[in-house]
Amino acid sequence: MKIGVIGGSGVYALENLEAVRYEAIDTPFGSPSDAYCCATLGGVDLVFLPRHGREHRIMPSEINHRANIYGFKALGVDCVISISAVGSLKEHIHPRDIVLPDQYYDRTKTSGEHTFFGNGVVAHVSMADPTCPSLRNLMAEVARDVIEREGLGHNVHAGGTYVNMEGPAFSTRAESNVYRSHGFEVIGMTSLGEAKLCREAEICYQPMAMVTDYDCWHEEAGNVTVDMVIEHLVANTKLAKATLAALVHAVDGARECSCRSAMQGAILTPAASIRAEDRDRLGVMLSRHMDV
Repeated sequence: MKIGVIGGSGVYALENLEAVRYEAIDTPFGSPSDAYCCATLGGVDLVFLPRHGREHRIMPSEINHRANIYGFKALGVDCVISISAVGSLKEHIHPRDIVLPDQYYDRTKTSGEHTFFGNGVVAHVSMADPTCPSLRNLMAEVARDVIEREGLGHNVHAGGTYVNMEGPAFSTRAESNVYRSHGFEVIGMTSLGEAKLCREAEICYQPMAMVTDYDCWHEEAGNVTVDMVIEHLVANTKLAKATLAALVHAVDGARECSCRSAMQGAILTPAASIRAEDRDRLGVMLSRHMDV
């Protein structure tokens, strides 16, 4: 079993890694955000990728999610744990809390970039349950143990809807209040594309959303600013890394979930009609469904 980790804002590298090597991968979908850090953490095989690049040079709308997830699949990653910064849309979800989303609401304009299909191959994957329940339950348990051990006052919220906006600007107050009226929990700019593509690649996926602010709806808390985000990011980064260090040893390679069979029956294009170049493009991910 090999675990993939996507580091978000504030998480550009991991500590205590061994047997470190960096691997740059060319994909049919372009270049990933950075070279993949392939290493072990306490004896567990791990592949780390900073979502925005190691120098935070890639905006949310510029991230090549297809290349990122394709690279994880090509490296044999079995599950992906994603760390990201989000804003809270609920009074009881405070900055420095952890939210483990189980649903999404799409506010992007780039859905065509959130699939490996098209250009001759048609598939429709189910997104009813877009994140992995096995990983989510385990992550909640591990994060709560770390918070208790460290004596922190943070909360872990297992489940909730993540609104994926495009950015790079933060929400208007009108937008923020509309999202709140719908009952959504958090808002961010990056996770949805990863979830959709991991689903197509049959990789288990669970985001660990680290709350940095109240977006702009909470008038007493003030409008979200970069300084505010960075202040909470520093604290969140320490908690995220501590949780991750414990989590990688707890992930069970024999876990039961539907993630690893998500594409069963999803490809509508007859196998005989799929061109050789499309088989090459998709074979790394879907060879057992395409007879390649």
